[in-house]
Amino acid sequence: MIFTEECSIHPEADQFPFVLARLWDEEDVANLSLMVDMVHEEGSLAGIELWYGGVNPLNMESRGVSRAPSQIVSDVYSMAPCLEMDLSDIELVQGFYVDAALRSRDAGFDVICLYGGHEGLLEQFLSPYYNKRTDNYGGSPENRARMWREVIEKVRAAVGSDMAISVRLSADSLRGDEGIQLERDVLPFVRACDDIVDLWDVYLGGVDWGDDATPSRFFRSGRALDYVKRIKETTSKPVVAVGRFTDPGAMAQIIKEGVVDIVGAARPTIADPFLPNKIREGRPEDIRECIGCNICISRFEHGGPPIICTQNATAGEEYRRGWHPERFDRALNADSNVLIVGAGPAGMECARVLGERGMSNVHLVDSEPEMGGHLRWLSTLPGLNEWSRVIDYRMIQIDKLKNVEFIANTQLSAADIADYGANIVITATGSHWSEIGLGPVTRNGLISTKAPNVLTPEDILKHGRDVPGTHVTIIDQDGYHVGAGLADLLSSRGKKVTLLTHMSELAPYTNYTLEANFLRRKLHKQGVTIVTNCIPVALTEDGVTAHSAYADPSDTQFYPSDAVVLVTQRVSDTSVYRTLQDEIGSVQLLEDGVESVYRIGDSVAPRIIAEAVFDGHRLAREIDSPNPAIALPYHRERLVELRLERTRPGALTS
Repeated sequence: MIFTEECSIHPEADQFPFVLARLWDEEDVANLSLMVDMVHEEGSLAGIELWYGGVNPLNMESRGVSRAPSQIVSDVYSMAPCLEMDLSDIELVQGFYVDAALRSRDAGFDVICLYGGHEGLLEQFLSPYYNKRTDNYGGSPENRARMWREVIEKVRAAVGSDMAISVRLSADSLRGDEGIQLERDVLPFVRACDDIVDLWDVYLGGVDWGDDATPSRFFRSGRALDYVKRIKETTSKPVVAVGRFTDPGAMAQIIKEGVVDIVGAARPTIADPFLPNKIREGRPEDIRECIGCNICISRFEHGGPPIICTQNATAGEEYRRGWHPERFDRALNADSNVLIVGAGPAGMECARVLGERGMSNVHLVDSEPEMGGHLRWLSTLPGLNEWSRVIDYRMIQIDKLKNVEFIANTQLSAADIADYGANIVITATGSHWSEIGLGPVTRNGLISTKAPNVLTPEDILKHGRDVPGTHVTIIDQDGYHVGAGLADLLSSRGKKVTLLTHMSELAPYTNYTLEANFLRRKLHKQGVTIVTNCIPVALTEDGVTAHSAYADPSDTQFYPSDAVVLVTQRVSDTSVYRTLQDEIGSVQLLEDGVESVYRIGDSVAPRIIAEAVFDGHRLAREIDSPNPAIALPYHRERLVELRLERTRPGALTS
């Protein structure tokens, strides 16, 4: 079964600028029917998740006012008012669900999911956290379940036996007595509705969907299974649950043990859309296992740019660029020999794809004994072990390609590269953390020469240097996982850690990857001191001088430190590329047989791993284009304007 995302059933459930599916009118039926047709062509069932926001929609495009169980302030968005539903409102919104169900049938869907997920309207009625009513739709668990039960009954009456009905609900919202609880609320609801529901779709948590879409940094796969098992024991109907299941053995085990009947796999099939086929064909080593970094989710949380994936560079590019995850055309210049300098994520991916495209010989050369680049030591930070799957998958695939060879422990100079005998040279030499503290608020750096007690992430994670003393100050101007990860690591080793950041909160990018709450709670528990809106101005042997972003720069504070860790900015390693281009030059390179030189990954600009992998993939896909250094245009969705002419007063025709 292939489901839509949560699908808005009415303009009062508008999440703009966040991009959701919509089923408001017949034009939306036409749009979604295209999806249904394609799903049916592949022999799958098509499902739709019908959603109304209640307390939490934005309505920034429709400018509607959402109806909710009670008029309480949203705990997700500011300035997002709602009105408390009276009995006529309840009947009206139930009609919205029925209308959307009928449109779903018209579009050809096989399964309707009445989606309460992440504390939408139906779950808000069930939850005493949101439902403060004193009538027949509030108070007791039975009354709080009434709205949802009636929606199921009315939808069932409307669509009859033409469609299956599933219900997506939280097994527990993890809010204690205030929220939905498994024993008090969920199991009685399942028993009460089991006769009219065909499939129970179970997850864990509430509006903070990091409890459900668990980041691997904090949770192993299958976090919700103990809860799911209780629901499975209660119902006579099939149960599906998600849990970032990537291992076929683990999937088979939870089915054999009777915990679930169907494995839900969203992120794992973003990483590898052919996961089921590879299991069926007995090729588990070829699965691109999801690493649980939630970079895919971060794009939605940004407001809906195209989805991306660290493991799968083709995610979101299948239509835009015509990339198939498993199919590669033979390159027009396949008789060329290629040298890739640097076996980090970008270099590995580029070598893999060039190998798949049939290049004559691809040599992947690195000064280190193993592939992986900075990811090999980055994945040793607390909780990031699964990120090393990026390396593992590519090592396995490269080993299968007879035209790709990895050459370890080899440091190549620019002159060595020119003499290597390659027709195409690609530098993937990566980047390094600034050793003088260059960063967004320290444009001239903090020091001119690094003292022994000043360290970078490489010093600690790659070279294993001891961090002297007891008091450690981390200056974090990156805002993602490295500064916070080092604070986690060093505090767990008994260091007293202070983290200074110019940002208004710790690691703001982790808000998008759903890691933020877990990360901040963990560091708070470990005693890490977080100082936000803090601008460092000087380092000494004894510590860091800084001032508040809102104070006069002369109003400084001193943070005593035995050691300082600079997590300020990464700088691309470009010396080899620049020497090839600027000193040796294209004429001499041509005489040596080098027809072209490119660079990829962090050596172009330091980025998240997903973008480095994409960069290597993109160059390899377009290595035979007129100018591979410049990306080919991609298909864009565009509005087509109809020209309107006034034929008589008050009339418009196209």
